[in-house]
Amino acid sequence: MAASANKMPNNLINRVFTIPYIDKMINDSKNKDTFYDCVREYTEGRTAFTYGDAIGQLYRHMDFSYRNEYFYKNAILNQLLLEKHDIRNSAALTELPIEDSKADFVIINGRGTVYEIKTDLDNFSRLEHQIADYYKAFKYVNVVVGYKQYEKVKVMLEGSGVGIFVMGRNGKLRCRKVAKCNDKDLCHETIFRILRKNEFESILYKHFGKLPEVNSFLYYRECRKWISDINVKTFQKDMLECLKKRIKITDEKTFEEKIPYELRFYAYFTKQKKNQYQIINEFWNNKMEG
Repeated sequence: MAASANKMPNNLINRVFTIPYIDKMINDSKNKDTFYDCVREYTEGRTAFTYGDAIGQLYRHMDFSYRNEYFYKNAILNQLLLEKHDIRNSAALTELPIEDSKADFVIINGRGTVYEIKTDLDNFSRLEHQIADYYKAFKYVNVVVGYKQYEKVKVMLEGSGVGIFVMGRNGKLRCRKVAKCNDKDLCHETIFRILRKNEFESILYKHFGKLPEVNSFLYYRECRKWISDINVKTFQKDMLECLKKRIKITDEKTFEEKIPYELRFYAYFTKQKKNQYQIINEFWNNKMEG
């Protein structure tokens, strides 16, 4: 592993550890140039690598010196979703738009919890605004930080109901402050904008047994008007049920057996689901070219 951790190579790692790039790398043998650049930078250069060997070494580099957002998200999925919940009855979302913010990670398991990630390279300039946005749609919010950022975020969130998880030197997430329920800021309009058309229509059917019969120009306005008559806590609960259906893993055992730890965030959120577990497994064990 190379000792340098300058900005350029780390940008390469950020480009590799994304869902779109891994999709291309696994499903198209012509899209591996950036990956090979990372391998040359951060591994010992052995020619007998499997792709799994190489990804494992790149992942260890991230753990040792550059814990980026993918690393945090993968840790949350493994440690807070897979290890603590039955994924057949739980769901997770990532980069969920909420007002002017995007929730890094959301876990739904009877209640909805937002996890806002702040790596050691992030600043906290928008955190207060992000938290305010999240509370308009979710009752529980946690901030996830590296151990170097803990004291800063502890002071910043003192007196609030926001929870804190800290990633230690060993890569384990530890709850240092338990999130408290806050339902006083829930907002009909914010929740409505999170939902897809078929989702809010299903909620209207549930409560009113019908949909507004108006022209397309007035339709969304009328839907919002009807939804404003639903108790906001009930509406938020309905939203959670809709979001929970967006991503569904039905076989937890197969998921954990087939998918290596390092790629579970990718495997959970990729849209290329058909035969993807087997494809990932085969890719992981294939020898690299050249």
